[in-house]
Amino acid sequence: MREVVRNGKFVELTYKVRDSRTGHVLTRVEFPLGYVHGHNEILAPSVHMQLEGRSAGDVIEVPIDGNQIFGPRDESLVFSDRIENVPEEYRQVGTSILMENDRGQTRSFLVTQVDDEMLTVDGNNPLSGRQIVFTLEILTVRDATAEEMKTGGAAGAGPDVDPALMRAV
Repeated sequence: MREVVRNGKFVELTYKVRDSRTGHVLTRVEFPLGYVHGHNEILAPSVHMQLEGRSAGDVIEVPIDGNQIFGPRDESLVFSDRIENVPEEYRQVGTSILMENDRGQTRSFLVTQVDDEMLTVDGNNPLSGRQIVFTLEILTVRDATAEEMKTGGAAGAGPDVDPALMRAV
């Protein structure tokens, strides 16, 4: 009998996130991502719900409305500045910049465009305002060890994954 995903089970999976309008793959996790189901919510709750009752070898697709999870795009969070006003270490598309407003609140901005004269940053979550589809492949489902239950995931395995990215999806 195959193990099924439920609370207390160690689950390893890979996934990709695709924009349902354009079909473009927005992000992909090919190295198995391991977590303890019900103890470490690493993906959106609606994705975790769809994993319940599934087994190793299952591939599922979960449509997500980015507006519901991340809100609609806010164009006031997109701005440009002359390139000479921006430190050189931030002049590359994909660079994340943590900025603070006059009330001490911080927000992460992503450099989205750079040319010879201007640099543009965007403070929206990259998935806000999009209709996306998660395609998940479940690789492993088994009882979690005591150490995995304590840490919420694989003990000492795999690369570090940026928690901000994980919360984004």
